[in-house]
Amino acid sequence: MHALVTGGAGFIGSHLALRLLGDGHRVTVVDNLSTGYRGQVPAGADFVYADLGNPLHLHRLDELRPDVVFHLGGQSSGWISMDAPLGDLEDNLRSTILLADWALAHGCRRFLYASSESVYGEGSKERPFTETTLPRPLTYYGCSKLAAEHYLRVKADNSPLQHTCLRLFTVYGPGQDLANMRQGIVSIYLAYAAKGEPVVVKGSLDRTRDLVFVDDAVAAFIAAAAEPRTIGLELNVATGVSTRLGDLIREMVAAVGVPDLPVHPEAGTPGDVLHSFGDASRLTALTGWKPVVSASEGLRRAVARYRRSTPG
Repeated sequence: MHALVTGGAGFIGSHLALRLLGDGHRVTVVDNLSTGYRGQVPAGADFVYADLGNPLHLHRLDELRPDVVFHLGGQSSGWISMDAPLGDLEDNLRSTILLADWALAHGCRRFLYASSESVYGEGSKERPFTETTLPRPLTYYGCSKLAAEHYLRVKADNSPLQHTCLRLFTVYGPGQDLANMRQGIVSIYLAYAAKGEPVVVKGSLDRTRDLVFVDDAVAAFIAAAAEPRTIGLELNVATGVSTRLGDLIREMVAAVGVPDLPVHPEAGTPGDVLHSFGDASRLTALTGWKPVVSASEGLRRAVARYRRSTPG
């Protein structure tokens, strides 16, 4: 199989590309390196530099004939989207429209899209989001992700496109960019702890999130791509476990070795939600996928990776 992975120089995309290569597939990574790094593209993968929101750049892919597209490229911060909604539209919606059209024109029907829990908006501490929950995004990022889902649905109704939208909850793990302090809850807090600086928290410590280890997220893409019954569906990728952020930070600073590090809550960011966790039983029923890495084990692995990459 020839897989095209957009965003493959970024966090989740590079893990997915590595898994596909390990499974014996040919992989082409497409990335504009706005947040990803060329060095994160796994050895053995082909690389094409392209901004998929720019129709002129799509010609750089014209020689490719993939069997499946994994579209993970795009802007993935709700906070950033509130500052630049038009940029978010370009990066997330326009790029998806152009790429889906390109895929069909080049004989590729299978299209896996990385959507987000952000499409749901504010949740409940007691009840997980299901795919039947009425979406009500609170950020432009969530709006662009939801709009892209609807575009793909309408496109599939009027073409041979075979799409699946995976609504990822809070994905974390080794390899997140600790230099990006506006994207990735776990990586932001780990960055403070790694430098021995007080942990600045934008919002309440009582916020809760559903933490999905990156290997589990990658396994969800692989499982969904292989199962025809996922075609045309939106599917949650979640653990069903709600983790309080104050507890996460306490465990993280202890794992890094600075348990007495001060924590300073500040005002939240626009569009942030208090509670978000999901029910992935539909994905499990269709594919057998289940998360296997607990939040504690995943955090241990993320901290261990940080320590291996730090001199001394």
